Amino acid sequence: MRLLVLAVSVSAVALAAACAAPGQDAARPGDPVETRPANGAEQQPAFPGQTRAPGVRTEATLAHTVVASGLVEPWGLALLPDGRWLVTERPGRLRIITAEGAVGEPVAGLPAVDSRGQGGLLDVVTGPSFGQDRMIYWSYAEPREGGNATSVARGRLSDDGTRVEGVQVIFRATPTYDGDKHYGSSLAFAPDGKLFITLGERSDAPMRPQAQDLGSHMGKTIRINADGSVPSDNPFVGRAGALPEIWSLGHRNVQGVAIAGDEVWTIEHGTRGGDELNLERAGLNYGWPDVAYGVEYRGAPINAGITAREGTTQPVYYWDPVIAPGGMTFYDGAMFPGWRGNLLVASLKEKHIARLVLENGEVVGEERLMTDLGERIRDVAVAADGAVWAITDETDGKLVRLASAN
Repeated sequence: MRLLVLAVSVSAVALAAACAAPGQDAARPGDPVETRPANGAEQQPAFPGQTRAPGVRTEATLAHTVVASGLVEPWGLALLPDGRWLVTERPGRLRIITAEGAVGEPVAGLPAVDSRGQGGLLDVVTGPSFGQDRMIYWSYAEPREGGNATSVARGRLSDDGTRVEGVQVIFRATPTYDGDKHYGSSLAFAPDGKLFITLGERSDAPMRPQAQDLGSHMGKTIRINADGSVPSDNPFVGRAGALPEIWSLGHRNVQGVAIAGDEVWTIEHGTRGGDELNLERAGLNYGWPDVAYGVEYRGAPINAGITAREGTTQPVYYWDPVIAPGGMTFYDGAMFPGWRGNLLVASLKEKHIARLVLENGEVVGEERLMTDLGERIRDVAVAADGAVWAITDETDGKLVRLASAN
C-alpha cells in the first residue's frame, strides 16, 4: 500500500472541454453533456427532461488530490465521525484510511465472501447510533451451499478499529444462485432508522423474471429495521406469497441509494442504454425486465423495445448510452453552496462524477466532474468540510478528494 498525492486544478471551462471529443469545441452552456447516439434509437422519453438534461457548469476552480492508492477494487466508502474513512475492497478486506492517506491493515472479524466476478465485499455504512454503539453494517456476496447471494451483516467496530465484534448476519437474500453477477448492493439508513438494501436480479436470463416475483428478493429494494426485523408498515407485509422485506420491485442491478428526508432515490445499471435514476415509493414496480430503455448487449430489443406499461413506474431519469453508475449521495456541504440538494453519482464506464440538479423531483441539469482522473469511479461521499471524496474501482484503486481550489 502506498500514498500518492497528486493535485490537479481544473477550471469549470476545462471540465467542460474534457467532455468534448478531440478537436471539438466544448459544449455550450445548456447543451446536454451526452452527445453520443442512443442505442435505443427508436425509443422516446416518456416526458421532457427524462434523459439528456441541459448541461450545467460549476463556476469555481476545482482540484482533485489522490490521497491514497494501492487499494484493490475498492467498492464502498463511509465516513467515520473522526474524519477517517471506512473503505471496502471487493476481495473481502475492510480498511480504515485517514484523511492524510494512511492506510490501515485489514479489519479483522468479517465473514468470508465469494469474490468471483462481481461478487465480494460490497458496501459499508455506519449505524445511526455509531457514536454510542460503534455499529457498522456491510453487504457482501455470501458463499452458500449451491451458490451465493447478497447478505448484510453488522458488528461493533472495536475501539482501536482493528476488528469487528459480535458479528450478526441480519439479512440474507433468497434464493441462493450459482452465479457471479448483479448482487447490488448499496446500503442507506433513513432518518427513522430503517435500513434500505438494494439488490440485483443476478443477470442471467433464467433469473431475470424474479425481479417481478414477490416470492424472491432478486431485483428488489429491501427495507428492514437495524436488527434485521421487518417493519410492520412495509408494503407487502401480510400478502400471501410475498416476502415482507420487499419495498419495491422490478429492478435490474441497483448499486446506489441515497435518502433525503422521506425520499429514497436509487440508481441502477441498464444493458446497452437504460441506466436509471428512480425515486422509490413503497410497493411500486419499476418495470424490469418487462419494460426498459436501451437494448440487449447483443443489440436486440429488450422485450420488443417496450418502455412503458400500465402498473410500472417510469424512471425519473435515464442514460442511453450508459454511464454505468456506482454509488451516489446527496450533496449537503458548505464548500459548494450551489450544489446543495444535488445528487452526485459515481460513473464507472464513463469515469466521472455526474452532478444532477433536481427540481420538483426532476433532473434539470447535469455536469460531469473529475473527468481528467481517467479512472472508474465506484463510490462518492461528502466530508464534514464539504469536500467530495471518491474511490476508484481499479486493481490500483485510489481514494480521491475533490475540493475548491480557491
